[in-house]
Amino acid sequence: MAKQWSISFRYWVLSVLTILFVGLLWFARELISPLVVGALIAFVLNPAIEFLTRHTKLSRSWSATIVLFTGLGGLVALSALVVPRLINEIQILFVDIQALLLQTQETLSQPVIILEWELNFEYLMLDITRLFSESITAIPENAFYLLEATSKNLIWGLVILATTYYLLRDWGQLRDWLFKLAPTTYQQDIRFIYQEIRQIWQGYLRGNLALMLITGVLFTIAWLAIGLPGALILGIITGVLTIIPDLGPAIAAALAIVVALFEGSTYLDITNFWFAALVTGIYLLLINIKGIWIRPRIFARSVHMHDGIVFIAIMVAVVLQGILGALVIVPVLASAGVLGRYIYNQLTGSSSERIARDHQ
Repeated sequence: MAKQWSISFRYWVLSVLTILFVGLLWFARELISPLVVGALIAFVLNPAIEFLTRHTKLSRSWSATIVLFTGLGGLVALSALVVPRLINEIQILFVDIQALLLQTQETLSQPVIILEWELNFEYLMLDITRLFSESITAIPENAFYLLEATSKNLIWGLVILATTYYLLRDWGQLRDWLFKLAPTTYQQDIRFIYQEIRQIWQGYLRGNLALMLITGVLFTIAWLAIGLPGALILGIITGVLTIIPDLGPAIAAALAIVVALFEGSTYLDITNFWFAALVTGIYLLLINIKGIWIRPRIFARSVHMHDGIVFIAIMVAVVLQGILGALVIVPVLASAGVLGRYIYNQLTGSSSERIARDHQ
């Protein structure tokens, strides 16, 4: 057997490997987000895998295949139900926009006389019409970029799908392999840390499900109370899209405002414009209640963090890292807290005693 490396040479090799690893991460930085998304989806679906393997004779591989393709089938079925209605609403929206342009053109073509001054606003209509026409004619010019973006997103989608499947199928083996990389004396500590972090992410998932349910119920009741057409489906959409911080509910609110603007209330005797303004006001009220009071409290209880820290962390993550950062910032901070406490206890010499006490 070759002579063992000296301490200095080990540190030198470790430094080189660390630099290479950081360089690899930087080179493949665009791959990180799809891998994270795939890992999140696998984490969400993992309880169903465990349920199947525990209550049936199916292997984990078959359970992962059944759960993943069942989820994909449900997603396709939901899209088949929602997309046609969405396309229909978009077509109605374009027809209404054209009618609005014609009405605006007719209004602006009439001069306004104030005392002895005659004001003509017809040139404004020419600018609006030209802007609208340029937007429509620009669609073919951007078709190539749209095709390129679609192809790229399709590739990333396949990466997410593959990541999700292999993590669902082989996570147990991968986890045990990672545990065995650590020295034997520290494997118990690592398993304990893993269990704590796993509980944090499970609590965060339960918190998200509770938040989606509460948000969906609140908005459904609000839309039913004011007579918004399609109140139930719009409330459900708002609850589901709550998983995407800020942007998701905003998309649902935009749909509700469009419906209010072009269809009006089923029983309130107000104009469509003021009804859309009412919908906007209710959305702003409820979304602020959810963002400032409900969401921080639910997440604070699920991951055992102060609700003020949760609120600030989500807002900062939205600004710095966008939607994905806002999705994972709370459990990531809580997991970092677990690691920080472990390091502190190791530095102070109390980690082993505490872990032994917790396992008793």
